[in-house]
Amino acid sequence: MVKQKTRNIGIEAKPPEGVCEDLKCPWHGTLPVRKLVLKGVVESAKASKTVIVRWDYHNYMTKYERYERRNGRVAAYCPLCISAKKGDTVRIAECRPLSKTKKFVVIEVVK
Repeated sequence: MVKQKTRNIGIEAKPPEGVCEDLKCPWHGTLPVRKLVLKGVVESAKASKTVIVRWDYHNYMTKYERYERRNGRVAAYCPLCISAKKGDTVRIAECRPLSKTKKFVVIEVVK
């Protein structure tokens, strides 16, 4: 297998092992990523090149002086070289809008 050269995306992340020819891939294509980076769990990977990522956080409520649990869900573009599956913990980065709902891209699968 020929090792394809990956480019520097400007974020501390491990480059993928796989190879792809996708222009929307941040590692092998020309897609620039922005500063917002989130870590979450893949909830669904049914659509082609798309994953739904969910992350949990706590929100402080001043009225009750307690924290409540909340979660965020977002659709992210998943290049073929990364191949994230349901249940994987992934890091996603903000990018330009790729479609109506996708404004994030998967940059690595966290072990």
